[in-house]
Amino acid sequence: MTALPENSQNSAGEPHLFTVAEYAGLGEFEYGYSELVEGRLIMSPSPAPGHQYASGQLLFQLWGRLPPDLEMIQDIDIDLELVAPDEPGYSRRPDLVILRRGARERVREEGGLLRASEVVVVIEIISPGSRRHDRVIKRAEYADAGIPHYWIVDLDPPVSLVACHLAGEFGYQDAGDVVGEFTTSVPFPVTLKLDGLV
Repeated sequence: MTALPENSQNSAGEPHLFTVAEYAGLGEFEYGYSELVEGRLIMSPSPAPGHQYASGQLLFQLWGRLPPDLEMIQDIDIDLELVAPDEPGYSRRPDLVILRRGARERVREEGGLLRASEVVVVIEIISPGSRRHDRVIKRAEYADAGIPHYWIVDLDPPVSLVACHLAGEFGYQDAGDVVGEFTTSVPFPVTLKLDGLV
């Protein structure tokens, strides 16, 4: 666990804007979790039990259904690769990511964070204070980062999932919220029982 660095201001007294590498070097914080937006640390409280239960259920439902070239990780920092490495960066911590096999090994060998270019699907579960953030801000950032698929899960009854996919210059497109069961064939075939998430 790490506390915020004491030298979090530059010589002009302005807040220090972190690169992704500097952010990765901070390690874990003692409270909540953090993300990096335009070089600024954004602190959030730890997710509620219901949120974490839903994340675990999604993991369970997806487990064993991924093709051999993909794997899944919960609650992990992703470098969105939106700026050059020496500029104030962007890192998000999605609830689940489905990524190309080999990304973990790259991080083990080179250090740093997982990269948006290694992610195939990013999944966010909406929390009470994150509705607009997940549906608008993160949707735009993940599309800008080139992540092919973004699934947004809303646990408010009826439990729903909106599956966004990149559509060229239009960013993400979707067919609206699905309730009950979500079935897709892309990027791999799967059916998720959404009512089982609560």
